[in-house]
Amino acid sequence: MVSAALVENFRRDGFVVVPDLLAEDELQKFGAAVDRAVYDRGRNDHRKLEEKSPYEQSFTQCINLWEDHPEVVPLTFHRKISQTAATLIGVPALRLWHDQALYKDSGGRHTEPHQDQPYWPMDETQTLTAWVPLDGSTHETGCMGYVPGSHLVGLRKFVNIFKADEKVKILEDSAIAGIAAVYVEVPRGAVAFHHGLTVHMAKPNRSSRPRRVHTMIYFRDGATRTKPYVHPSVDRPGIKVGEAIASDLTPIVWPRAAGDFPKPPRMPLTPVLEQLNTYGAFPEIK
Repeated sequence: MVSAALVENFRRDGFVVVPDLLAEDELQKFGAAVDRAVYDRGRNDHRKLEEKSPYEQSFTQCINLWEDHPEVVPLTFHRKISQTAATLIGVPALRLWHDQALYKDSGGRHTEPHQDQPYWPMDETQTLTAWVPLDGSTHETGCMGYVPGSHLVGLRKFVNIFKADEKVKILEDSAIAGIAAVYVEVPRGAVAFHHGLTVHMAKPNRSSRPRRVHTMIYFRDGATRTKPYVHPSVDRPGIKVGEAIASDLTPIVWPRAAGDFPKPPRMPLTPVLEQLNTYGAFPEIK
């Protein structure tokens, strides 16, 4: 069980690193599984890093890996991680918004400062991400940085990190201007959690190896679709504005019995989900 001190830190700062959630044998097994999944999704992409868009140079993004790569399922629905997430955010039940691999190649550029919540068509703010660096993370490999307390100030600004000419400078917003970002290294076996409204970013990868990360995004059970923004987590199952976000695509992650993994949804993965720049398909987000 996560300590009361870590819960307090998360609710105050909007981020926390929880140690020893993954054992060494799990890191080996899950790391190999995510490696295979990322390779499979990108097997037809033979571009060099410099030939990719600036967004793709920040990381290779592969979402909903649990749907078509069964070996990733035990990581995406890891009980210790999901229980920790529910405790941190303070709700009895959590659902999966989606999982995703974020592999920052050697030489990969920084990730722009942004909040996650404005990308999602829900107003409820009991949301958070588990950021699982499969080798740990360091300043050299591209660790994450967070603006402490930014989840509490009411800032909800969409930052279009998919375009290199993005004009929004979220760090200059008056709500958080002057608050220095805190960059946090994550030890091997630990997991970093951040709130959906926490402004965060990542350093470039200056090491000679990829920064291998798998993430799970969670939201409280009972949240509703409150905006018509295009997003596969609600559009694929046909969830309308005003309806609860609950489908085979967004299953309960906590509480679940040990070994009780959900079956992948019957809805096939669409071609857009197989693209590396997945979120570039969401032009209606404002």
